[in-house]
Amino acid sequence: MNTLTKVNLAGIAKQFQIQDSLEKITSFGNGHVNDTYSVLCNDGRYVSRYILQRINHSIFKYPLKLMENIVRVTNHVRNKLTNQDVQNSDRRVLTVIPTKDGSNCYHDTEGCYWRMYRHIENVRSWDYLNSEDQAYKAARMFGWFQRMLIDLPGPKLNDVIPNFHNTPKRLKDFMMILDNDPNNRAHSSKNEIQFILDHVEICDRLVELVRNELIPERITHNDTKINNVLFDIDTKKGVCVIDLDTVMPGLSLYDFGDMVRTATCKAAEDEKDLSRIKLDIKFFEKIALGYIQETGSFLTDVEKENLVFTGVLITFEQMIRFLSDYLNGDVYYKIHRPEQNLDRAKTQMKLVHSIFNQEEQMNAITNHICKNLS
Repeated sequence: MNTLTKVNLAGIAKQFQIQDSLEKITSFGNGHVNDTYSVLCNDGRYVSRYILQRINHSIFKYPLKLMENIVRVTNHVRNKLTNQDVQNSDRRVLTVIPTKDGSNCYHDTEGCYWRMYRHIENVRSWDYLNSEDQAYKAARMFGWFQRMLIDLPGPKLNDVIPNFHNTPKRLKDFMMILDNDPNNRAHSSKNEIQFILDHVEICDRLVELVRNELIPERITHNDTKINNVLFDIDTKKGVCVIDLDTVMPGLSLYDFGDMVRTATCKAAEDEKDLSRIKLDIKFFEKIALGYIQETGSFLTDVEKENLVFTGVLITFEQMIRFLSDYLNGDVYYKIHRPEQNLDRAKTQMKLVHSIFNQEEQMNAITNHICKNLS
């Protein structure tokens, strides 16, 4: 449990509005950002479980603003589910447990910020897609989440990580690191550097569309990996979208593009055998179908036209981020072996190539889905 003792954790858990009959606290999940624990309460008659998390405020600099976003979003979704008479609505959206003084999170004496959610029972998450059906269901969940938030009233959500998907800025930062080459690593990544320099025009396309008011800003999840969807253990259906730390203003296309990047290639993100890196067109088709079924009613024509391109953009952007970190000495992404970030950059480059090679077919798929659902 890191440097925290069970006594420390029990004291923190008791700062929240839960039963006093706290029985057990254990580490939970395999997340790489926040420290997460399962809290079990049992008074002999009722058993209740909660998720306790220490927010990593070295990454999330404004925990109070982050929690304000999460509470607004979850309350809005819950109210809509209630108005729609959705059964078991508490399983469809995270429930934030307030502290005893009514706050959204607890600020301890060490300067750390803690939050608590009600545990959702009989669900599980997956780190990797196992089937086309699972890809479809996950995409529907992320599309559903966007759809539930299109009418969130103002004010605008807090921008918890400014410039998160500002690809031109990512490129600018990369060029500064490359010019300095602080760890003398540019010589070992010449092909990857040249690929970025040869395709810089990718970075500006969506920014220009937003600037010209051709694509609207929406509320987006911004981390649409498969493990951020909970699936019912019995029915195998998607139940709830989790990990809401990056929910903020953005482009709907970013979420779709990140699904293309993370869910259409069956190989690991740091796979050294690049022959295994390719976009699976069947997985792409299921992701497109699930997502568009939920979002097609509100996406604009320009958004629909750029769905496939955003798969290129987000993958290219992630390549820039991995290669930047490699050149900078691996200061952001955790590594478990030398040149892991370079390997990650290589897989993203190969995936961009794979999307280029199948772009015409991918556009035909999204156009067909959009037409049939209109």
